[in-house]
Amino acid sequence: MTASMTAHSPISVALLGYGLAGRVFHAPLIEATPGLSLDAIVTRDPQRKERALATYPQVTLYDSPEQAWAAGHDLAVVATPNVTHLPYSHAALAAGLHVVLDKPIAPTAKDARALAEAAEAADRLLIPFQNRRWDSDFLTASRVAADDGIGNVHRFESRIERMRVVPKPGWRGSTDPADMGGMLYDLGAHLVDQALRLMGPVVSVEATVRSLRGVSDDDVVLLLRHASEAISVLVASQLGAFDGPRMTLYGTRGGLRVEASDSQESALAAGRTLSGDDWGREPDSSNARLRQYSPESVVTERLIPLERGAWPAFYTGVEDALHNGAAAPVLIGDVVEDLRVLDAARQSAATGQSVRLDPPAGHLA
Repeated sequence: MTASMTAHSPISVALLGYGLAGRVFHAPLIEATPGLSLDAIVTRDPQRKERALATYPQVTLYDSPEQAWAAGHDLAVVATPNVTHLPYSHAALAAGLHVVLDKPIAPTAKDARALAEAAEAADRLLIPFQNRRWDSDFLTASRVAADDGIGNVHRFESRIERMRVVPKPGWRGSTDPADMGGMLYDLGAHLVDQALRLMGPVVSVEATVRSLRGVSDDDVVLLLRHASEAISVLVASQLGAFDGPRMTLYGTRGGLRVEASDSQESALAAGRTLSGDDWGREPDSSNARLRQYSPESVVTERLIPLERGAWPAFYTGVEDALHNGAAAPVLIGDVVEDLRVLDAARQSAATGQSVRLDPPAGHLA
């Protein structure tokens, strides 16, 4: 894959969508990344236009993606409603733009493969936005697992639960499969991506995917069996009344429990800038609990600080890939494998049976 600009030219970015994803997750990260230039935002909403210009007065506002295709930008960031992800990405690639695509990138692994093939045919980069690979909690779990301080990790539990009695209106609660609403596609996409990275290839999936409030799935529980014989238990729910541990690792010589979630989303939503040396640092109260056992079963327990969250690393990696030909920060092939797991979860929930993946679903690195 070749880059489309010289190492000295800024990468001109057109951001599609200025709702929660565009405004909170993408625009601040793009703006803070040297070598990227946030030049355009696509939104038809008058209030969002006003808000975008107030924050980024240098941008050109477009009403339609077609205007962005024709304007000569280098990179399209697709942060629009899920149902538009595929058509907008295909159109951007056909127009000669590289693409960053928010999750879910497609409704099925088959659709994602076709999109990856379109990017390869166009000689453009297609980079999924899996920002939660750089969460403080996940980075801490990854370090502890790699250090071998708790032995062989045999179970990973990860949950993102909220309590929302009245569903929010809009496409996220739609029961139409084409809209890709619901917890499985939304938070499940992150949980599965993290589980494959941490625990390795998945050989089978069991799932319950429930709709309890008359909208799209709002309570999801996945059991993944890995090729290593380890398991992952993943929960994504809008009906979780109690705060549980964000992540727990169980090893043959101990375990790790992370109670608090990464704070980068809330910091961006509150309008914090990414300047300064303290970005991604969690408060002392967010320490993780590490418990280790000796061969004589003597237990040692201590609090350890969380790793520093690093969402800016994603767009730094995008810039490096486009300017220098480095590997993309997230490989499209990895997210195709994530979708194979999500496809299997849908099938398992519908049939009540475990679904085997042959070959196993796993990331390249």
